[in-house]
Amino acid sequence: MSGMDSLESTLAALAARFDDALAGAANAHALDEVRVAFLGRSGEVTAVRRGIGTLPPAERPTAGKVINAAVEAMEAKLAAARTRLESAALERSLEDSIDVSFPGPAANIGAIHPVRRTAIDVARYFTRHGFAVVLGPEIETDANNFDALNIPPDHPAREGLDSFYLRPDLVLRTHTSPMQVRSMRKHGPPIAIIVPGKAYRRDAIDARHLYMFHQVEGLMVGRGIHFGHLKGMLLGLFRELFGPWADVRFRPSFFPFTEPSAEFDVKCPACDGQGGTCRTCGGSGWIELGGSGMVHPNVLRAVGYDPDEVTGWAFGCGLERIAMKRHDMNDIRAFVENAPGFAAGLA
Repeated sequence: MSGMDSLESTLAALAARFDDALAGAANAHALDEVRVAFLGRSGEVTAVRRGIGTLPPAERPTAGKVINAAVEAMEAKLAAARTRLESAALERSLEDSIDVSFPGPAANIGAIHPVRRTAIDVARYFTRHGFAVVLGPEIETDANNFDALNIPPDHPAREGLDSFYLRPDLVLRTHTSPMQVRSMRKHGPPIAIIVPGKAYRRDAIDARHLYMFHQVEGLMVGRGIHFGHLKGMLLGLFRELFGPWADVRFRPSFFPFTEPSAEFDVKCPACDGQGGTCRTCGGSGWIELGGSGMVHPNVLRAVGYDPDEVTGWAFGCGLERIAMKRHDMNDIRAFVENAPGFAAGLA
């Protein structure tokens, strides 16, 4: 047998012993013992390398290459075995610490702000009755915010002390009513919309006023629309918001964009309309919520509608005011003070 034949036979036997030892290595420590025994400085491969010097000079380069190839194969098997052992150890640790079939803990995601919840509930009521929810810009033209709504130039609301003017013809909208104008100019009658959104007024901040607040506006215009439709819609709304016991009353009032006009109140939920010493309603038994009325003919003409052909009603009220009464709050500032847990405490 030649020297190379003997070397290859020795390496084949060595590889078989290495495979057997590798198969018996059950952990990282045992795997390292196999590495040292075969590939370490005093390992079996080193002993084989020392035998190269006994070969004829012409065979020695080839013998070195054969031994190197055998070493590379062993190292690849060691790396694969190490990966298998690490994966098995990870799986065992997961099985010991995590039950993947067990429900996870509930996420702490907070609660919807009560003003937003109120807006959602109002919009849900009206969309169920066929109304469209529309949104609009918070920076409005003076014409849309005042002129088209029949608010005369000498009206106090148009003074700089009451409204936020950005320039003579632009204002932070003082109500969501400009979307009545925009929607009617874009769509012919019949029309039924609900408009939630922010409004801005130069009010001093106190327990009942903020300079930025949320309002919701409702509008319905078509043939044969009358005040009775408005009363029915608002009664249904507040019974949904406050409960089936809720009642609504209308008091004659004046607004430039409606005629006739009325303020509407809801029966106090705290005292059931009894008044007396009730803190929620101040003893009146009723809570003022907003204004309403039949759309003024001048407003209909301003948007291109014919007041001899169609009529309509509109209403507007503050969402904070509704939310305060739903949650028996007496200070509007709590909505914007960013107190942790505030919304969750009212949920």
